[in-house]
Formats: sequence, structure tokens, C-alpha cells
Amino acid sequence: MTDNAYLQPAQYIDSAHPAVVAFARQHARGAVDRERAVSLYYAVRDGIRYNPFLDFSRDEAYRASSVLALGEGFCVGKAALLAACARAVGVPARVGFADVKNHLTTPRLRELMGSDLFIYHGYTELLLEGRWVKATPAFNLVLCERFKVKPLEFDGREDSIFHPFDTDGRRHMEYVHDRGTFADVPAEQIKRDFKDYYPSHYALGQGAAKERFA
Repeated sequence: MTDNAYLQPAQYIDSAHPAVVAFARQHARGAVDRERAVSLYYAVRDGIRYNPFLDFSRDEAYRASSVLALGEGFCVGKAALLAACARAVGVPARVGFADVKNHLTTPRLRELMGSDLFIYHGYTELLLEGRWVKATPAFNLVLCERFKVKPLEFDGREDSIFHPFDTDGRRHMEYVHDRGTFADVPAEQIKRDFKDYYPSHYALGQGAAKERFA
């Protein structure tokens, strides 16, 4: 696939949406792509609150402009938003997915999901200085401080992925399966798999979930 595919607006990475374009232009600071990408990463990481208690049956959970309008999202939606913002300022971007085991998931979330395995954890890949670099804008700084999780920093050169341990040395995130990268969020496939893997969470979310992470 050509780099051009990673610059074009898509159904979920809707980089031409006026609100996305305005947000990207407001927060993209720097003289080169790497600097602009870094500033966008922090704008999405900390400006959009992480919330895993969403209705995953709705397209809005996966669409960049919807996440921006709501001011919160889960990992996939936030990854889509970062990719959309990057494309809006001319930086090629795509989304990637991996299954991760969260050894520090909250009892509430573990009970709801019935597992500490999170399939389709979403992150962004940005083409910077000739190579693809991973960026994970999921957990905002306030949340990290609350749960004693090291915030993920990003410099545009090294991959920014979840830490294996928290600030107290406890096991945190374990990557167990790579699902690859995509030019747009494969939302329909994710919905089907979420429904199979997390039936209680998925059913609760359909038109009913009003839970919030904080």
C-alpha cells in the first residue's frame, strides 16, 4: 500500500472533518513532521480522556471526529484520532492492533469483561524520518498518576508502547498477539470479535452503559 493511502481521509480516520482539522492545526507545533507529530500525540493523550466503558456497538466509539467531540474515548478511538490529526497536517499515519494482557486491570473492568486480555488494543503508527514509529496515546496523564502507571512518552523516534511494569515494579502490560496495521479502523471486525469475546460488556454497552472510568 502506498503512503498516499495513509494520508487520505477514511471512514473512521476522518482527517478531513472540520473539527479534526482545526484541532490538528491548533496543536501541531514545530518546524518538522516529527515535532508536529509529538505535539499532536500529547494533545490527544492528555486532551482526550481514556474511557473503556463505552458502547462498542456504535460507530462513534471508533471514529476520530466523534471521539474529539465527546472528549473521551478508548484506545482504538484515541489511536484513530491521533492518526486523523497527523494526516490533517500531512504526516502519513495508520492504526495498529495487538492483544494485550493487563495484569493491573481494575476488578470492576475485569468483572465486566470477564478477562484481563484486551483484544484489539489500538495504537497509531506514524511515518517519521523515513520509518514507521508506534505511538500509544490511550492513557491520559491524570489516569496514569491515579493508578501509578508510568505515562507513555513519545519523541517521534522510538516506539511508545505500554510498559511491562508500573512505578511500583508490578507487572503491567504484556503484548501477546500482533494483529497488524490498517489504513482505517476495521470497526466491523472489531465489533464482531468484541461481541464474541466480551458478551456481557458488549450487551451492557448497547444503548445502556453510562459507566465512566473516574
